[in-house]
Amino acid sequence: MASDGFTTCLWFDGQAEEAAHFYVSIFKNSSVGKIARYPEGAPQPAGSVMTVEFTANGHKFLGLNGGPEFKFNEAVSFMIFCENQEEIDYYWTKLTENGGEPGPCGWLKDRYGVSWQVVPDRLDEMITDPDPAKAARVTQAFMAMSKFDIAALDKAYAGE
Repeated sequence: MASDGFTTCLWFDGQAEEAAHFYVSIFKNSSVGKIARYPEGAPQPAGSVMTVEFTANGHKFLGLNGGPEFKFNEAVSFMIFCENQEEIDYYWTKLTENGGEPGPCGWLKDRYGVSWQVVPDRLDEMITDPDPAKAARVTQAFMAMSKFDIAALDKAYAGE
């Protein structure tokens, strides 16, 4: 079994290099690595980007320009755990700009159709609280939200 973790392959329709630079611009501990190009006789134009390796927030990715056959959907999403509202606002704004779409309960799609969940890092603690009334109030509050509002979640948790 691989000893250095996993690499997530993301299938794009010609935007792999653009997407890699987009993600690297948003997250710390990120960089673009090797780029492979299609040779003559390949299913995509010779010289166009076939794959691009990149790291975003320390996670390894491979962007593959495979064509229009497959699209991203919400069955897979990347979770970003945020310490405060400033971080939530930052990631929400960056990932929804220029064609991204906000969704319910902290979910969004970026301009490439990749799904993300931008959540407070303490949400799990709140919704698994041993006091079922606290957990229910927080769950009810976040189910009505698009982008998470930490102050509103804290109020719901406190019963205010």
